[in-house]
Amino acid sequence: MTRNKYLRDMMYAAIFTALMAVLGWISITVPILPAPITGQTLGVMLAGIVLTPKQAGLSMATYIALGLAGLPVFQKGGAGIAYLLGPTGGFIIGFLVGAVVISLLKGNGQNVLRTGISCIVGGILAVYAIGIPWLCFEMTGSLFSSSHALSTLAFVPGDIIKVCVATMIGVRVSRSLEYQLSAQDL
Repeated sequence: MTRNKYLRDMMYAAIFTALMAVLGWISITVPILPAPITGQTLGVMLAGIVLTPKQAGLSMATYIALGLAGLPVFQKGGAGIAYLLGPTGGFIIGFLVGAVVISLLKGNGQNVLRTGISCIVGGILAVYAIGIPWLCFEMTGSLFSSSHALSTLAFVPGDIIKVCVATMIGVRVSRSLEYQLSAQDL
């Protein structure tokens, strides 16, 4: 790997790590929901669309590591191991898996339908597959609680909107980056 490629990977990962920290401040607490609605899944989807699997994984791993180190990057400035081990910790771990899954499935990130489907699979299904059992276990001591699992369905409409927004933005950014990178090769 060339030095420029390594620096590009680090720069892109850092940008999306910062984006995740900012989107954590977009948070709506609804009393009947077991977790807040945040902008972070939008960040996961954008990272997966725009970045390579390696870059996406690095950005989410850095985000998690910064939060574990005590920097206020989680939802509404949360941080620390206790935060990660709490009810929403599974969703945070799911962000790492989701971003990589999206990046693996999206192809070149320029096909709108394929990109949208990859966001649904990675940004919703993968994140929920880790987050919901974790949440249920933290709340009830069991990996599944029908009331908690069903209450998370309230997040789906907002996540579908985030899929649409991420797909529109991500496809445009991917096309622009592809053009810029191909121009550099000339």
